Amino acid sequence: MAEPGAPDVGWAQVMVLALLVVGTVAAAAILTGMVPGLQQVVFQTPLAIAVLVGGTAWLLWRITRRPSA
Repeated sequence: MAEPGAPDVGWAQVMVLALLVVGTVAAAAILTGMVPGLQQVVFQTPLAIAVLVGGTAWLLWRITRRPSA
């Protein structure tokens, strides 16, 4: 059940977001395979950890800034 005042999210919005995420990951995989030095940067640096930490921080910031009911 949705919270009062929260926007309703339908299957169409969920599918669009899922396709965007899958497309972004697929594009990144293709790009790292085609650009010679990019694959080494991805595998030899903590890039994935930085992305995960940054995404988690952004999500927690959004949650704490949500207006209370």
